[in-house]
Amino acid sequence: MTPRSPFSALSQGRDAFQSRISNELEELEAQGLLKPERVLASPQGPRIRVEGRDGLLEVVNLCANNYLGLASHPAVLEAATIATAQWGAGLASVRFICGTNRLHKDLEESLARYLGYEDSILFPAAFDANGGLFETLLGPEDAVVSDALNHASIIDGVRLSKARRFRFANRDLNELELRLKEARAAGARTILIATDGVFSMDGYLADLAGMSALAARYGALLMVDDCHATGFVGPAGRGTPVHAGVHPVDILTGTFGKALGGAMGGFVAAAKPVVDLLRQRSRPYLFSNALSPSICGAAMAAIEIAGGEDGDLLRQRLGENAVALRQGLQGLGFSLLPGAHPIAPVMLGDARLAQQMAAALLDEGLLATGFSFPVVPLGQARIRTQVSAAHSHDDIAQALTAFANAGRRLGVIP
Repeated sequence: MTPRSPFSALSQGRDAFQSRISNELEELEAQGLLKPERVLASPQGPRIRVEGRDGLLEVVNLCANNYLGLASHPAVLEAATIATAQWGAGLASVRFICGTNRLHKDLEESLARYLGYEDSILFPAAFDANGGLFETLLGPEDAVVSDALNHASIIDGVRLSKARRFRFANRDLNELELRLKEARAAGARTILIATDGVFSMDGYLADLAGMSALAARYGALLMVDDCHATGFVGPAGRGTPVHAGVHPVDILTGTFGKALGGAMGGFVAAAKPVVDLLRQRSRPYLFSNALSPSICGAAMAAIEIAGGEDGDLLRQRLGENAVALRQGLQGLGFSLLPGAHPIAPVMLGDARLAQQMAAALLDEGLLATGFSFPVVPLGQARIRTQVSAAHSHDDIAQALTAFANAGRRLGVIP
């Protein structure tokens, strides 16, 4: 009998693997769950150019996290350029080897001062900030009580830790209290409540006042991911804990990739011993290259704007734009989740319909992304709209016209 060639076995294994992956992609497409990537041909802003089937399209952009419109702000761009010219493109190292630059220390100090914490620490992304938090600070003797709709980075971070995990329904304080009782009865050394400050798919704010009261009652700590709030929610844009009157919470995480410049990079703000231990043991921090000088320069300029009078004006304009868009969509007959945050989800239910709606909106000159499972629960597909302070009245009027035309064409509204 001729022995089977190892190369033949390898080829069959590879073909089987590629076939399985192709089948999964086909199934996603059949279910309307494929997520197309739109290629931008311009800087981020309220109006952008997008590569379309027949060339470049100029569209109103209603799906960026550029809440204060700082991603292309002249002062932010200038700060990034100056930092690059002075300090280079990157550090080519992790922080503890030879990658810590004076800009990193300045940004951490500026951020801690702005948010009102003893110290802060930078991460390559907000996902890494949450991913490296729980495993570092908690062990098998501890417990994490987590909101069911928390961001994927919190979910993954908690999974990496050896702490016991408890979950409560979104913003349900009664169930939160039950989980706290269970964790306390199980003898947990430290109980940490983890929540988004703003739930990004819904635009809902966490009930931090109620959560803080329960944390105090059961001797628990409170951690808040404030990515969709830092820079524009609360007085001076200092976030949901300030807005709720419970500042400071024990641990605050956030990003420079949204309101604070729109680039990338995450952070943890907390008491100095917490930050010091993260510097020593947090794996995403220890094993990732330091943030580039351009990001640090841009972020510091964004913090200065957000914390000053210009920031107040931008927040006022953002609030006015959010009200105008939300009222306009509701007036057209669309079903929206309630709220006042600049995130205004237009609920469609069906994943395929959400993708069709997004494509129809693009044809009408509006970029707004459809969200479906697993980003949101099954049967809750939607178009998530997000305004910024940089949108004009004309931008919002054009967006509403696009929604009206696309919605009527697809039978979503009468």
